[in-house]
Amino acid sequence: MKTYKPTTPGRRQMTGIDYKKDITVSKPYKPLVKSLKKRAGRNKQGRITVRHRGGGHKRKYRIIDFKRDKFDIPAQVESIEYDPNRSAFISLITYKDGEKRYILAPQDLKVGDEIIAGEKVSLKPANRMPLKNMPVGTFVYNVELIPRKGGQIIRSAGTSAQVTAVEGGYVHLTLPSSEIRMVPENAMASIGSLSKSDHRFVNLGKAGRSRWLGRRPAVRGVAMNPVDHPHGGGEGRSPVGQLKGPKTPWGKKAYGVKTRNKKKYSNKFIVRRRKKKKR
Repeated sequence: MKTYKPTTPGRRQMTGIDYKKDITVSKPYKPLVKSLKKRAGRNKQGRITVRHRGGGHKRKYRIIDFKRDKFDIPAQVESIEYDPNRSAFISLITYKDGEKRYILAPQDLKVGDEIIAGEKVSLKPANRMPLKNMPVGTFVYNVELIPRKGGQIIRSAGTSAQVTAVEGGYVHLTLPSSEIRMVPENAMASIGSLSKSDHRFVNLGKAGRSRWLGRRPAVRGVAMNPVDHPHGGGEGRSPVGQLKGPKTPWGKKAYGVKTRNKKKYSNKFIVRRRKKKKR
């Protein structure tokens, strides 16, 4: 972690990641970069579906290979790079046939390392194979939920899941949230734990740094008028209605209401729910 001299109130609490120790290249590989249009929390119809988004620094999108579908072809790590679109670092790899791709970089991956994906490979960081061929206790990331679709979970900085059991065509994974989930045994996963584990300790320090990331201010409901929010109004400071419970700006129940979509690859594959946070 990097700390700063307290030259201003914002600098006093601010912390950051020391990129000089990990990043080996300052500019991305151009053929795997494309422009990224800002949407500011809006959907295809132009309606705001995620509030408090907008502005932020201009970004370019790095095309990441989440599938790693070139089996039994060794690849060499060319660089470890910063990606503004995700919390973890990324790595540029070059296959024996000359093709270059970006992948998510795990901890302890270094320039010059050789990695491979296949049915049965050695248990080295960044190697990729089906979950059924991994011994119990292995830590994995970039895990598929549907075989050959590409990694969908365990993709953020410092995270990993642990293989805890193999039975009935499924592998039991303990996720970072403590949830235990069944994943098809043919699903692919990468070995190791993702890089930049200090990411969760970063203190932004000031509101302006949130704005650089594209986050706009959020106003509390109790600070509004009754016409604007169910929590608004009242003389002086008033609590949120304890009997009817907290509400969204549109009057729907918030905090603790189940919103999980009962679709395929969801509820029926959960062996144990995650532990609830104490409020």
